[in-house]
Amino acid sequence: MSKKSVDTAIKDQAVVCNDDVVLEVEDLVVHYVLKKSVVEAVNGVSFKLKKRRAIGLVGETGAGKTTTALAIMNLVPDPPGIIKSGNITVCGRDMLKLKPQQLEKIRGKDISMIFQDPMTSLNPVMTVGQQIAESVRLHERVSKQEAFERAIEMLELVGIPGERANDYPHQFSGGMKQRVVIAIALACNPSVLIADEPTTALDVTIQAQVLSMMNDLKEKCNTALVMITHDLGVVAKMCDDVAVLYAGRIVESGTLEDVFNNTMHPYTEGLFNSLPNIENRGAELKPIPGLMPDPTKLPAGCTFADRCSYATDACREKVPETRRVSETHTVACSRYDEPGFRIEGWQHG
Repeated sequence: MSKKSVDTAIKDQAVVCNDDVVLEVEDLVVHYVLKKSVVEAVNGVSFKLKKRRAIGLVGETGAGKTTTALAIMNLVPDPPGIIKSGNITVCGRDMLKLKPQQLEKIRGKDISMIFQDPMTSLNPVMTVGQQIAESVRLHERVSKQEAFERAIEMLELVGIPGERANDYPHQFSGGMKQRVVIAIALACNPSVLIADEPTTALDVTIQAQVLSMMNDLKEKCNTALVMITHDLGVVAKMCDDVAVLYAGRIVESGTLEDVFNNTMHPYTEGLFNSLPNIENRGAELKPIPGLMPDPTKLPAGCTFADRCSYATDACREKVPETRRVSETHTVACSRYDEPGFRIEGWQHG
């Protein structure tokens, strides 16, 4: 992906605006308390999501993306995980204050999640039709026959012939299994769908098919989407809004155009500059130097300072505050306290 192809994706994308907030995360903090240390996985994440819009949570492995998703579903494993503070509201309900029985009614109905690996997400001893029907019967008062008919409809909706409802997971390819997982997640028409790297285990051609299908289903089912990924090309294709995570914090957020065309955080710049340049295939990649800090020993100041070419001593002493650049665009970088400071921006395209 080059800057040119991203610009095209932004222009081609149909953005639908709606004032109804279906998901709101406020100042979420999640730690994993181990015997000898504490993993500070998520450190004050906040964002909102409206109906029929998609937000991309972007960042390296260990940035806190999956933990944020599990917290939204109230599925953080306890122990060792602890949601220390924050509020998570799904369709007006506080997910962190609900009892287990109440959560069972919401998960799959108001909010669903597609997990990373379709190979391990399905029950090997149940047909795919039975697994979809089970989700329907759990949330809606329908007969077994009606639930199975809905399962057939959902399979056809995701591009699988209805007669395959009686097949078992091992009879499907990886891409088809992922379609089944998506059918289960969408069976009860949830208001919010979380997709945790849904195409990681698939080859490139199947990835494109699955993403295109998810985009179509988002529009058909009026579903809001949280797309968790490290792939900026997926974000350009799928998302209206972007939140860039680093060491458990959102360092930059905004609309797709804000973040891609007016990049402001050095980490976001580094992500873009490390992409291959399709217009000059001989150009060297520019990886971000170093590694993400140990989440059990986060530095006192900016967590990105040791990898940042713009960092000063002041950056290492103070955690940067999140500043609002425009109505939709935010950045957490102390250098913007200096008048006229700008990063170089994209180096490709």
